[in-house]
Amino acid sequence: MRAPLLPACCVLLLLASSSLAAPKEAPARASPEARPVTVILQTDVGEIELVLDAARAPLTVRNFLHYVDAGLFSGGVFHRTVTPGNQPDKAVKIEVIQGGIAPGKASAQRAPIALERTKDTGLTHQDGTVSMARDAPDSAQSDFFICVGDQPALDFGGQRNPDGQGFAAFGRVVRGMDVVRAIQKAPAEGQRLTPPIQILRATRKD
Repeated sequence: MRAPLLPACCVLLLLASSSLAAPKEAPARASPEARPVTVILQTDVGEIELVLDAARAPLTVRNFLHYVDAGLFSGGVFHRTVTPGNQPDKAVKIEVIQGGIAPGKASAQRAPIALERTKDTGLTHQDGTVSMARDAPDSAQSDFFICVGDQPALDFGGQRNPDGQGFAAFGRVVRGMDVVRAIQKAPAEGQRLTPPIQILRATRKD
């Protein structure tokens, strides 16, 4: 499913029924020896280079890389922009863009994964942090978001989500924040990007 940061658009609802009933993957132990993994997202407005922290968020990184290696992000979209001006019903405002696999590939999603909380990983939601979108805890599947500016409200104990559990940060943008900001400022109807920004290809960088 495409798990929202907050009530989602129709694109997310299309994917909601795919595999929530499946058992979630259990938390993984931290792997200090694990090396960072670099992933390139090629979009139709430019490249975004991510470095994923496989040591501190091993379960979340492994899940994200499954979608990368399976080619499921290729043909995906950035479909959502959250700006100060398009969340009038929220007392705690954030700034992110959200993307995921192509809507037609919902049946290929894995079971939801356990939430790797920032209090456990030590990763926080700063400018350029990449993190997993979710609804309830332990419900993240394939949708992810990128922070625009520091977003402490998305950390464990933050007030953006009523459950206070925060979101699973698992990497950061090291190149292409200009592209991220361009996506955030792209035309939108409410929070729905119109049209969505295409993810042409997602690959590991050697």
